Amino acid sequence: MIDERYSRYKRLTFDMPADRVLRIRMNNPGKLNAADQTMHGELGEIWRDIDADSGVSAVILTGAGDAFSAGGEMSMIDGIMNDFQVRAQNWKEARDIVYNIINCSKPIVSAIRGPAVGAGLVCGMLADISIAAKTAKIIDGHTKLGVAAGDHAAIVWPLLCGLAKAKYYLLLCDPLSGEEAERIGLVSLAVDDEVLDETAVKTATKLANMAPSAIRWTKYSLNNWLRQAGPIFDASLALEFLGFTGPEVREGVAAFTEKRKPQFPTHSPL
Repeated sequence: MIDERYSRYKRLTFDMPADRVLRIRMNNPGKLNAADQTMHGELGEIWRDIDADSGVSAVILTGAGDAFSAGGEMSMIDGIMNDFQVRAQNWKEARDIVYNIINCSKPIVSAIRGPAVGAGLVCGMLADISIAAKTAKIIDGHTKLGVAAGDHAAIVWPLLCGLAKAKYYLLLCDPLSGEEAERIGLVSLAVDDEVLDETAVKTATKLANMAPSAIRWTKYSLNNWLRQAGPIFDASLALEFLGFTGPEVREGVAAFTEKRKPQFPTHSPL
């Protein structure tokens, strides 16, 4: 039985594939589950509701259909660039997504298929156990857009795959397959697409049936690695949102919209 508290969500859908296991699907039909303003806010709020729900012992996060989440909608990015109130709101929501996942006591399993970018990728990489289809396409595209990689990568990628690999992929925005992501340690497991959902349900069910305090306290202790990195994340997020006020992101957005290579300035004022 799904708690009534989840009925208010518009871009997240819910089911219970196993006892005490809540599955969340990011759902933005026709847009590869890209995060619009509504989904962005909901991805920050949902973890508090889950933490307070005594009927849930483990969580699965995935995307509806054949995509995990294809990044932020351009309409949301335009608002961040052009409106201080929208920019401040999104900064707070981006902060809440990261810290509320870290502080949610329930174990989270992500099941990643297709494109995984933006706010959805934040949740996928910060999940306690990340399971990717071998053909998944993982991209942190911030620098290609013209802003700093700020929404989660600095806090967790170096811990997952090491600083050298993190710098390579975050500076160059090269895509990773799920198989390559597992090889370098960025995700916990990579599996064939046809068994992704089954593997996620089995993993979450196993977690839900284990000693709950032992699981939650172990998660809490391990996430102190991330809490220690909080100032690194805060700086990266602030610099990302500072970038949204500048000229580079405008060229990045224009290039994306016009489907061409961006022509960024050759010199920085910094």
